[in-house]
Amino acid sequence: MKMLKKTFAMGLTGAMAAAIAFAAFAHGNAQTEISTARAHAMMAQSANTVAMAHTHLHHVINCLVGPGGQGFDATAGTPCKGQGNGAIPDSAGNSALHGKLQGALADAQAGLEANSLASVHSQAGKVAAALQATPAQPSSAGNSW
Repeated sequence: MKMLKKTFAMGLTGAMAAAIAFAAFAHGNAQTEISTARAHAMMAQSANTVAMAHTHLHHVINCLVGPGGQGFDATAGTPCKGQGNGAIPDSAGNSALHGKLQGALADAQAGLEANSLASVHSQAGKVAAALQATPAQPSSAGNSW
């Protein structure tokens, strides 16, 4: 019985360690996807035409939702290919981050609906700001390593 408890405890500890490692890995994917999405939001914000701005906003949406997500359009381009499953799915365990990414997605979608360059630029600016302010990685402030 003592051996069974010890085996169970070791298995449980291993499973917890694996879950933590997986969460950290997924969190890392989200950070990369967020950075790429932000870069494309800034490209949309400085685009010279509505069509080019819309292309970059599609890239933002693709990075946020991932290949299995609603609104993903591979024909628009997939700048986050190989980075993860989309920043939103990859941040599912972090409700605050997930909510901010959902807001950025809504702004990007609104930018796709806009027909004037000024309106598209405005929405792209909101997306870029939201993704810049997204605390996707814990701060190391105060840590000595």
